[in-house]
Amino acid sequence: MPIRPSFPCLQIICVGLFVSLTFGFSMQSARAQESGLSPVQAPLYERFAPNAEKLLETKEVPDFQRHVSPLIGRLGCNGRACHGSFQGQGGFQLSLFGYDFEADHKALLEEGSGRVDLKDKLASLILTKPVDDDEHEGGKRYEQGGWEYWVLRRWIEREAPFEASRVQKLVKLDVTPSEISFTKADESRQLTAIAHWEDGTREDVTCLCRFQSNDDAIARISTTGLVTSGEDGDTHVVVSYDNAVVPILSYRPLSDRFGDAYPPIAAHTEVDRLVLQKLQKIGIVPSEICTDEEFLRRASLDVTGTLPTVDEVLAFCADGSPQKRAAKMEELLERPGYAAQWTTFLCDMTGNNEDQLRNFLPQSIRPENQWYQWIYQRVKVNLPYDQLVEGIVTATSRLPEESYGDYCQAMSEICQDSSGEKFAERPGLVHYWARNNFKTSEERAIGFAYSFLAVRIQCAQCHKHPFDQWSKSDFENFERLFTAVQANQNTIAPDAKAEYAKMISSLDVDKSLKGNQLRKEFDELLKQGKTVPLPELTVRGPAANAKNKKAKDKSAPPTFSKAKLLGGEWVAMDEADVRGKLMDWLREPENPYFAKAIVNRIWAQYFGAGIVNPADDLNLANAPSNGPLLDHLATGFIRSGFDLKWVHREIVNSDAYQRSWIANETNALDRHNFSHSQLRRLPAEATYDAVRMAVVNDTMFEKAEQLQTPRAITKPGGSARIVGNDDMSYALTVFGRSVRESNCDCDRSSEPSLLQTVFLVNDSAVQNWLSDPKTSWAAAVAKKYDWDVPSDNANDKSTNKSDQFARMAETFTARREALEERLELARASGKKKQVEALEVQQKALLRQANIVAKKNGLADAWTQLLQGQQTAPTDLPSADPSDVSEQYVNEEQALWIAENAYLRTLSRKPNSQELATSIEYLKSEVSPVAAVQGLMWGLINTKEFVLNH
Repeated sequence: MPIRPSFPCLQIICVGLFVSLTFGFSMQSARAQESGLSPVQAPLYERFAPNAEKLLETKEVPDFQRHVSPLIGRLGCNGRACHGSFQGQGGFQLSLFGYDFEADHKALLEEGSGRVDLKDKLASLILTKPVDDDEHEGGKRYEQGGWEYWVLRRWIEREAPFEASRVQKLVKLDVTPSEISFTKADESRQLTAIAHWEDGTREDVTCLCRFQSNDDAIARISTTGLVTSGEDGDTHVVVSYDNAVVPILSYRPLSDRFGDAYPPIAAHTEVDRLVLQKLQKIGIVPSEICTDEEFLRRASLDVTGTLPTVDEVLAFCADGSPQKRAAKMEELLERPGYAAQWTTFLCDMTGNNEDQLRNFLPQSIRPENQWYQWIYQRVKVNLPYDQLVEGIVTATSRLPEESYGDYCQAMSEICQDSSGEKFAERPGLVHYWARNNFKTSEERAIGFAYSFLAVRIQCAQCHKHPFDQWSKSDFENFERLFTAVQANQNTIAPDAKAEYAKMISSLDVDKSLKGNQLRKEFDELLKQGKTVPLPELTVRGPAANAKNKKAKDKSAPPTFSKAKLLGGEWVAMDEADVRGKLMDWLREPENPYFAKAIVNRIWAQYFGAGIVNPADDLNLANAPSNGPLLDHLATGFIRSGFDLKWVHREIVNSDAYQRSWIANETNALDRHNFSHSQLRRLPAEATYDAVRMAVVNDTMFEKAEQLQTPRAITKPGGSARIVGNDDMSYALTVFGRSVRESNCDCDRSSEPSLLQTVFLVNDSAVQNWLSDPKTSWAAAVAKKYDWDVPSDNANDKSTNKSDQFARMAETFTARREALEERLELARASGKKKQVEALEVQQKALLRQANIVAKKNGLADAWTQLLQGQQTAPTDLPSADPSDVSEQYVNEEQALWIAENAYLRTLSRKPNSQELATSIEYLKSEVSPVAAVQGLMWGLINTKEFVLNH
């Protein structure tokens, strides 16, 4: 029911209202008695309508928590743009969204402020200013004499009561309807919100709720909870009251094929049944199942991060078994590439970053390698996910019964191995706690919530989370769980001090050295095979958490401070290491985040979007697009014993995953209901491996795991490469690998850029891979057909400089012209911010182009281009005819080369047009080796190659 406007009540209307309300409440009371529930209180706009206190002779005093604070919130007073900002407004500051009741009550009753004047109550500013559009900077917020006025006035007249010790718990906010279905545009439905309190009372609080829509184009919602349909599609409208946030699905079918009119489609798995259930509701018909070639390439890249071999594609397509896709999935799960692919994923998620691990172990040690190998070995043997996480969460430096000296000896030996494989034998991943950006309890609470709960809790560090239940006190209570752990270059346990001093005295080091200078000395000794003292993770004991440890009465039992699990129970800080309690909570079947977080993230890797999207943002307002599907995966994952491979099988073996990327008229705009495969750019590591694998010979191709394994342990982040730096690190940076600066999924980029295009088109690394006489596929083809192979790669590069420059110039010029056109439009429109952003892009484009030109020895030619010349200068080196032998590709050779080139890159044979074009090109080139290189270069530069489909 919409909120009624304020108006003067005529006698006859008042009597009618009284009779109506009395009859309505009688019916509600009767139903409530039958169900054992208390009757629902009428909304405030009825109980405090103008003159309603005389009509009903009510003596009700509005409650600050239940009524006054949420009313102030609905009026917008405690929003970011008003008194809820960090600075407040006009000297008056409220807690953002009004969840610090005590602070807000004090601010309202501040002596001398006049906001709530208990001496001259009707002169209180919260009654006089918001009703005057001229006097109140925030404009008129409610009508003089309206129900809002009477709620605030009655509360002030009763001395503005509030007791901080009697804050009540909202058990549930029941919103009806729980789902809204529209059939046409501009239809409307009214939401009703009933609050269920801990004391058993229930109340219609619709008029006190805050409302928002996750997509106004599909469903817009008024400040009174009236939902109106817009475009076809589905979204959620969100209702907030007190600490409750309730999303309501609102949809309008995209076609006339919904409900009973939906075509019969078989659901072969529970995943498919749940996906189709949602699609039937919104009138989306899924795409057909993809071809065998598409499935094999898609699954190989998603599961293992590598391309299938030529023989594998041919054998799979020739296999007539109906179970071959499931069988292939089992095969992929056993490959080293699977462990490497998903170790990379977990290293991203947990924050494995070399730059953040510099100050724990000596400098020559590669802790990022140790981190990678620790996870890799566990993924490889399919250790249950909860046990893998336990090894991180409860990690300790020493083994049980291991002395400090034994620990230092073991770790000194482990650190001799730069690969990190020996470290994987240790039960705990201490490095997770030793990062430079993970030192404070606040940083740990935020990072831990990101990693293992997919909850963004950082907002609550300062104020109530705008779209979730978390308040500042929730953050503080959760943060307390992380205060006891210490892991930096100076930490050792108390029992190790004597042994540490003894080890120092026995080593040939300058005793006056401290800090990094001492660490450098240890570094040199480690290289010599010596045992050196090393830092360790320590945990302060429970005595440090005792509140009364300094009390005069030493015989009194200590009382310990408490922490609170996020959305869970209180935890007494009475154990040496409360991280065990934290881990117990994570693996509880009732935990609302742990299982959902990981299965949703894995789903997002396969589909390009999570069931909750973004995948690392499980908040109440960010509702899953398919709640039953997420529940199924999380429940099944727990029942499987936290078996990660169960999740992969459940997804890949579904029709939902195996559908074609080609959309139909009903699902072309679908992005979150999984009716067809989304075209996705390959992750940085998979792109790098795919390019390498496509252009190398068969021997290298079949050893894909040798390319795959080290990819996740190269240094994250970093700036653009200068000449001489590592090709792999540069390539991964260009293609947006995770910088791992936080635990946010946004640390990885999937956006295309000019630099990516330039890398594939013209980078020396790609050119070398294409032409290497020892490892390239072109050289292997030349050997097969007894062609001459140029032995000096420099000659090839010299020969092709004009072509390289022309390609670079074409790419750069097109991008520059597009930017200049957008700049001209932005300047004409007076859009200053857009102009500034485009000018930054212009500078970045020039910077990137200059780097590439300088690296390839084309700096002078590039300068001429920037001065206006847009073709290759005539003084660039050209081909020497004497260097090229007159050899040609014949028809039979061209057919074999074309088919194999497509199979190596796109995992399919060329169609008739592609085949004819390829054969014509191969036969026309004077140098057959250059022809093969050119065809491969063309294929790796197609969109089909860099996208997973």
